[in-house]
Amino acid sequence: MTEQERGTREEWLAARVELLKREKELTRLSDELARERQALPWVPVDQEYVFETDEGKRTLAELFDGRSQLLVYHLMFGPEDAAACPGCSFFADHLDGALIHLNQHDVTLVCASRAPLEKIQAYKRRMGWRFPWVSSYGSDFNLDFTLFTEDQRRSGTGYNFGSARRADLRIAPAAPDGDEPMALSAFTLSDGVVYHTYSCYDRGTDVLIGTWQLLDRTPRGRFRAPSEAAASGGWPRRHDEYEDAAAAEG
Repeated sequence: MTEQERGTREEWLAARVELLKREKELTRLSDELARERQALPWVPVDQEYVFETDEGKRTLAELFDGRSQLLVYHLMFGPEDAAACPGCSFFADHLDGALIHLNQHDVTLVCASRAPLEKIQAYKRRMGWRFPWVSSYGSDFNLDFTLFTEDQRRSGTGYNFGSARRADLRIAPAAPDGDEPMALSAFTLSDGVVYHTYSCYDRGTDVLIGTWQLLDRTPRGRFRAPSEAAASGGWPRRHDEYEDAAAAEG
């Protein structure tokens, strides 16, 4: 392990001021990118996707629940999986508290997975989540937005829109028939027409996870200990699989 540099308060302050300049550059760039995302052209969604929900069958337009904007997190949970992706579960832990704030900004958020609804409901109870979670089982929704084949990547419709190599993509065990990354898609409903406005994948969802952002501001970053980097890459577990969680439950 490399010994961390020590210094005086004056040395720290000088280094911190220099770092602050970079942080402000990133903040301004982030604001600029947000404006560019919002300026992307809207693409009409022609297909009538149908989802299984706790309230019965719903179309994509009906998932808006009376609002004009919809965020769909594509939570990796395939028909044959016993549990949802640990990374997606880590992200989902952050959603319940955000719902009321999103709703107040005319945004509905749902998660969508390829698993049948009954499997989703059982896992949702296990995790103690409250956010809306629907099943796209039997529809082409994931195929069209997150389940990418080699042909789709070559045509520019797949992961990172054809710009990434296969080796750049984490292949989900939930998707033996293609590559399924962590993903978020945005839609809007205008004059009765649903439009697709934005999607991001894999590391593009990283900034959406508050715990990562908090850990990035700690002395050791995303690892609890230096040895954990080699052992696990810092990847989180499902929240009921940590040793502390098991001991507390016991």
